[in-house]
Formats: sequence, structure tokens, C-alpha cells
Amino acid sequence: MKKFADVILPLPLRQLFTYSLHEDIAENVQIGCRVIVPFGRKKFYTAIVYNIHYCAPEAYETKEITTVLDANPILFPVQFKFWEWISSYYLCTQGDVFKAALPSGLKLESETIIEYNPDFESTSPLSDREQLLLSLLEKKPEQTVSLLEKESGLKNLLPVIKSLLDKEAIFVKEELKRNYQPKMELRTRLNNNVKGEVYLQKLFDDLARAPKQLALLMKYLELSQYLKDVTQLKEVSKKELIRKAEASPAAFNGLVEKKIFEVYRHEIGRLDSSSHTTIDLNPLNENQQQAYLQILDSFKEKNVCLLHGVTSSGKTEVYIHLIEKTIKEGKQVLYLLPEIALTTQITERLKRVFGNRLGIYHSKFSDAERVEIWQKQLSNEGYDIILGVRSSIFLPFQNLGLVIVDEEHENTYKQYDPAPRYHARNAAIVLASFYGAKTLLGTATPSVESYFNATNGKYGLVELNERYKDIELPEILSVDIKELARKKRMSGQFSPVLLAHIREALERKEQVILFQNRRGFAPMIECKTCGWVPRCKNCDVSLTYHKGMNQLTCHYCGYTYQLPRSCPACESVELINRGFGTEKVEDDIKALFPQAKIARMDMDTTRTRTAYEKIIADFEQGKTDILVGTQMVSKGLDFERVSAVGILNADTMLNYPDFRSYERAFQLMAQVSGRAGRKNKRGLVILQTKSIDHPIINQVIHNDYQQMYTAQLAERQMFRYPPYHRLVYVYLKNRNADLLDTMARTMADKLRAIFGSRILGPDNPPVARIQSLFIKKIIVKIENNASMEKARTLLLQVQKEMVEDERFKSLIVYYDVDPY
Repeated sequence: MKKFADVILPLPLRQLFTYSLHEDIAENVQIGCRVIVPFGRKKFYTAIVYNIHYCAPEAYETKEITTVLDANPILFPVQFKFWEWISSYYLCTQGDVFKAALPSGLKLESETIIEYNPDFESTSPLSDREQLLLSLLEKKPEQTVSLLEKESGLKNLLPVIKSLLDKEAIFVKEELKRNYQPKMELRTRLNNNVKGEVYLQKLFDDLARAPKQLALLMKYLELSQYLKDVTQLKEVSKKELIRKAEASPAAFNGLVEKKIFEVYRHEIGRLDSSSHTTIDLNPLNENQQQAYLQILDSFKEKNVCLLHGVTSSGKTEVYIHLIEKTIKEGKQVLYLLPEIALTTQITERLKRVFGNRLGIYHSKFSDAERVEIWQKQLSNEGYDIILGVRSSIFLPFQNLGLVIVDEEHENTYKQYDPAPRYHARNAAIVLASFYGAKTLLGTATPSVESYFNATNGKYGLVELNERYKDIELPEILSVDIKELARKKRMSGQFSPVLLAHIREALERKEQVILFQNRRGFAPMIECKTCGWVPRCKNCDVSLTYHKGMNQLTCHYCGYTYQLPRSCPACESVELINRGFGTEKVEDDIKALFPQAKIARMDMDTTRTRTAYEKIIADFEQGKTDILVGTQMVSKGLDFERVSAVGILNADTMLNYPDFRSYERAFQLMAQVSGRAGRKNKRGLVILQTKSIDHPIINQVIHNDYQQMYTAQLAERQMFRYPPYHRLVYVYLKNRNADLLDTMARTMADKLRAIFGSRILGPDNPPVARIQSLFIKKIIVKIENNASMEKARTLLLQVQKEMVEDERFKSLIVYYDVDPY
């Protein structure tokens, strides 16, 4: 009986597709394996087998699966369940999840190649175009369609190719390029004819006049332990042999030519396999031990627990003890962090305790490394602990026992574009539940939703209110920069108070962190004469000036524009900077403190993994005196010499048009403040603001999370926001602004007919055009006790009606569930 397989394609299509299995491969295909399938006219894709059955589809004739790529599944059944949940909850397709989940190296790309058939004999005359193509292919038997068009000078070759295909004069070969290539190493061994001690002795005599070659041979015998046991030879790499023998490649090649050595390629992993010396766990202090026991008690009744611990209270040490306990039970741990920058510091702490049992997974690793980690997790020798950022939730786990979400309040856990637009914290809680594992959320400044769930009994709650070694929380001085600017007492963006404390810290050989949540030199350039502002040609935003590159850049689409010498509108040469970013802060602080060593940490300076590591290592080792940074510097980094922190402009956080802006401003300022005075003495924070009387400023000064939380809850209940209501943002995009207006109003009317007053909009988002696409936003507010499943079904139904409407074929619609 013929077998069929339902597969998931890496495309934004809602349905699965059924393919037939040829009897030659039918027995080799398993659920969770990758296969190559034809899709469309000439495309081949890597697909994942979702189901195997004997029912042929009625709607279309099935094509055959071309190739089976895996002997064993690369997905576990629980991952399919998790993919289904993500696609259902976040209103996207399983194809979207597939694209996000797997490293690129596990997906193949297709390229159409025409292949010449040397056995072809024509039974009828060929046309001139056919003859020309065949003569080109005779010279070079495999060529792409585009290359053939170029070589022949002919356009629209597809009918000619089809004609030659029908005559079997050519074949279409879809060459599937593998992105992932195993890492190979050149190794050395003795040639098969080198046998026995007598032959070796003869070689020694022959090589007496070639001392460098003799030294190489002797070193090989030593490294391979040839003289100890010929049957158990150690592998020797060519590179290591040449280095240890202090010989030249020429001497080595001489031995290969004499057929004494032969060279072969051996696959080696990219992952760190060197052994690490581990140390015993640090004992917990009284407060940490109490929190540790309370968490374990909480896990007896609840699957999720929130650890609310002030900055520098030693939460990481509690995590390490929980990890140790989980591993002893034979289970795995997933430790999530919001930023790659954090993995650098925490990796060192975890490596000291757990050594090679720790694996790291994030986007700054090469794709090949991520493929190898994935494959290792499928084996029986997978890592006990995975430390990673949000994409780590997609890794395969054999026996997950604990998920730790550190700094759970961070908005970097949210994936914005492309789909799936998931929140890693919420997804991790669901993932853990599928494994029967526990989830620990840790932070000094919980998100309003998490704290609400904890205080209402949905999650467990454990408080850790004392800092490690009872160090006081930093003193926070608020400075009214509006008043100082009026009195002309500001030095650029620095108040006299901040400059005085920076000077004192540097004199005491202590370190300073300056926080400004904008990168670049200036958020915008303006003509002083006519007010002209350079704007992005693709997006509705002004361009940010980057002095280092001497260019204007759009932070949404990457468009760059050379800084003009004069205003293109009025030809004035008076172009001035408005606002300031981290690059300008770095420049100005260098001018004020020329002797200080200054570094900057933002998106522009941390493009690579090594860049992160170097900036953090230099600051840790005291090679940097002042660190200027964006929110990256706020994320749980631990520097013992930092005595002063400057928050340069709190107002940019307070004035953002979002219902979470006050909550986020409090979290960011509290987290940045926590970097001061962590190990030996109380630190100092200088908070510069133009809104000195704003309630959030007072709450930050007194570290009054409860007051912020209570005020935010009251507001959100009144205006129907989370945690009392669920939000779904509906985004509509199109290149035609007028058509988009019509589309958005039509869709809003359809949604209002179903959801009533729960619909707000359509409206323009803060940036109403990105990459030449105009954008409209509709907000759906759904009560917590309403059925989200039903709401999602209705939303997808309206989307289907919209795109099926002839007028709206060009419409792009997508959803952002639980936007953060």
C-alpha cells in the first residue's frame, strides 16, 4: 500500500502538504526527519515530516519526496507540540516557527541547474534555439538558467528548456546547497607500506641526511604512541605535528612524497571540548538559603515561581544551587538571558562550577556552531545546561527539568519581526509545562503581569530583599537639568554635580557608568536657518547622525545618507545637532576627561561576539575607567569597582508613547542604578531629568517598586490594559497610503461587528512607514476571562475575508499577540 507523508514547509502557509513516498525510501522516513520536496514549478525545499499515513489527498495529485536527509528525527514529539502551541497562540504558521527554530545550516537552498544528457540522440530536427543551447551545454554540461541566458544572448528560455526536457536532451537538476559544512582537520598517519620495526630502522638510516624529516617522523611516533601500542594509535593533526616538531611544511611534504606519511581529512566539532577545572559551589548566605528553600517549597505546589530579589542580592548563586540539584536528578536546565552581553559574564561563573556540562547558544555564534549544538542535544551526550537568549527555547531537550528566566521583565525576550512574534518568557513557561518541568522567573524589577500573577496565587512568590554582604542600595541624587540649562550651568549634557562625582571617582581609581538610551551621535540634524531635517526615504523617521562613520543612518531599514556640507533646501551651512546619543556622550566625556580610558557599549560597537567580550573584560579588569552605554549596561552586569552611575536623560524613557513607558522607565533606571557600589561600599547614582516632580523619579530614588506597581495597576484596570485584559495588535501594511486607509477602515469595521467596543483604531503607529510600506494599527482588547482560542479563530477568519477580497489582494496583515 502506498505511503504518504504530511510535511511542514518553511513558508508562511497555514496548511500541511502531503507527498507520496517511493517504496525505496518509505521505510527510512520517520516523523521529525528532514526531507527534500518539490514545491511550485521549480523550487525544492527542506521540509519536516509531521505525519506518515496511507490516505491520498483528494484536492491535488501528490508529488514524491525527493530525498531523505536524516536517518533519525531532528525534532522530538514535544517540539511538535510546542511549535503547534506557538503558531496557534501567536497567530502565525508552523512554517514561520520552522524558519525561526532551526539554524540555517539545517535548511537547504535550491538553485535551478540545467544538466546536459550525453546519451541524447535526436529523432527529429532541432530548432536553432535548441541547437544553440545544446552546443553551450556540450562545452559545459551543467549551467544555471540565468547563465545560459547570458551565454546565449536569448531571452525567455523556459519554453526551449521545456521542449528539450520533453525530448530528454537535458535534465533539470535542482542543486541543493548545504549551508552547513562539517569542520574538517588534516591529520597524518603512516603509509600502509610502513610496517614493523625493521622497516622503521631502515627509514631512520635513509633519513639520516634529512634531519628535519627525521625529526618529523620521530615526533609523529611519539605523539601517536606508535612504540607503545601499534593497535591503539592516537590521531595526530598535521598542524600540531609541524608545530611540535618545529619543522617546515616543506619537510612534511617531503615525507608525503616519499610515501612515508599520508594525509587524510577528519571531521572535528567546533564546540569547546577542552576540559575545564571545576570548583565546588559557594555556600549560600542565610538570606539566599532561605530563598532557595522557599523556591523548592513553592515548586511542590506551583510550576512557576517568581524570585523578586533586589539588585546584587545574589540571585545567580541561588540559580546555581537549583541547577546543581536539577542535574543531580538527571535532568537538563535551560537558563535564559535577555542579552548576549550577559552571557559573557555568567558563562565564566557557570563554567567554573559545571565545566563542559554547559552549552551556550545565541546568534553571535556561527551557524555551523549552532548546528553542532542542535545535533549534540539530539544525542545521548547533550549538554546538561543550555545558557542562551530567546531562540534557545527551540533547542531539542531530552529531559528538561528546570527553566530559569533571568531578568524576566526585559522586553528583549519579545520577538518583533519576523513571525513568530513570541515572548520567550511566556513561551518558556509553556515549554516547561510540556516536559513537566519547573520555571523560575528572576528579577529585581518584575513586569507588572508577572508580579500580578505571583501576588494573585497563579505563580509562587519568593522575596530576597537584602543585598549580598548587606551592602546598602545606592544613594540616588536627582538633578533638575531644565533649571540648570536655564541658568546656563550645563556642560553639554553633563550637570556640575555629575562631573564632580565622575572626577572624584576617577581620583579614587574607581569606575563610572554613563547611561543614555540612544545610540549614534545625534538623533537628528537640523538646518538652523530653515529647519530642514534629513529624513529616511523609506521610513517616516529622521536619520540619526553617526560621527564615526560620518553618515546619517536609519535605525529601521539601514538606509544611509552622506552628511551634506550645506542644507539642500536653503543652502545654509549652519547644520546643527539636535539631541545626543552614546557616540556624542563618548566624544564629550573624552574632551572633559582626556586622561580617562573610555569605552562605549551599544549596537554599533558590539556587532561581534568578541566585541562584547572585550568591552566587558576590559571594564572588569579596570582597563576602562568610564563605560558609556545604552540599555545593554543595565542588564545584570556585575562590576565591583563601579562607584558612580550617571543617568543622563530620564525623560526620553518617560515620554515614549506606550502604556508600559512608566513601568519600563522605572525598571531601566532601577537596573542601571543597581550597577553602582556592588561589592565593597555604597554607590552613587546621579539621575538627570527635566521632570524632577514626576512620580516615577521619586519611586526610583526610594526604590519603591510597590508604589509604582500599585499606581500602574490602577491605571491599567481603568483603561483596560494587561494584566486585566489581553492585547492583540493588528498591523496592516501596503505601499499605497490611500488604499491602506480604505483597507484598515474596512477591517476595523469587520472586527467591530464581532468584538464591539474592544476594538480601537485604525491608527498610525509611532513610525507609520517602514521600508516603503505604510502601516496602520488596530488594537483588540480581550477580557482575561474571555476565550482567547475563540478570539484567535475570529481574527483569522476576518484576515481571510480581507485577503480574499479582490480590492485588497496586495494587503499584508499580521498579528502581534501580547505586545511588549
